[in-house]
Amino acid sequence: MKILVPATTANLGPGFDCLGLSIGLFNSTIIEKSNFFSISIYGEGSESLSLKKNNVFVSIFNEVYQRLSGKKDTFRFIFENKIPLSRGLGSSSSVIVGAIGAAFEMTGFKVEKQKILNEALKYENHPDNIAPATLGGFVVSVVENENVFSIKKSIDESLSAVVVIPNVPMSTNQSRAALPINLSLKECVFNLSHSSFLTACFLEKKYDLLTIASKDLIHQTRRMKNLPELFEVQKCALENKALMSTLSGSGTSFFNLVYKEDAKYLKQQLEQKFKDFKILSLEFDNKGFEIC
Repeated sequence: MKILVPATTANLGPGFDCLGLSIGLFNSTIIEKSNFFSISIYGEGSESLSLKKNNVFVSIFNEVYQRLSGKKDTFRFIFENKIPLSRGLGSSSSVIVGAIGAAFEMTGFKVEKQKILNEALKYENHPDNIAPATLGGFVVSVVENENVFSIKKSIDESLSAVVVIPNVPMSTNQSRAALPINLSLKECVFNLSHSSFLTACFLEKKYDLLTIASKDLIHQTRRMKNLPELFEVQKCALENKALMSTLSGSGTSFFNLVYKEDAKYLKQQLEQKFKDFKILSLEFDNKGFEIC
């Protein structure tokens, strides 16, 4: 079997740990029953010995497979990774969702996306990345009684993503360490109102209001200080036709949403100014993970 899982961008500014969307950049994994265990990695992480020795995908897959089937079979895994590691584009969520979905498929259980999403919550305790990786599109999620409740909106074909990927990684734990323990009432109200407004903008296709809706007071500025060039990335994007420009997840990547006809121009402007960063123009994904 083969499973494809998309990259994701989370938070979208004010929607800390609850908003996310799915981007058309995929990790694919081929899994075959075998007489002996083997693992091959191509693309992102191909030179990492730790990914071959302590592969999280393999660990989660085996754990779920054995729980569902009651058997300890051996498999060959072939990974082709296009999602950058530790850049805030959902690489860890793609691993979690992919491993669980593949385990359900290989044991013959029906692959129900809601069930996969609830299983994924056991490995990642907030749904902002795992929900769009599972469902695709723009997704709003809440967690109640260890279950994820999500509302998905497909993203218009008139929109594109322009993603800025710095050459500096950032772990989620490192990035979260920059956040305060306490927040003011003003900061909380600001983010609640902007997160609600941003959701309404996507649901009602009021994309020209996203520049206002995507503002944040809780996490972005604090995290961006770890790589000050990101302030210039955001400024450049918003001055060159981006509808919104937000830190992708915990960083260091920056996500820019733009009308499709403006994507090439924005990409060129960013490439001219940030020559050491990778700039990708990508479609959105409205399907979530797929089993081929």
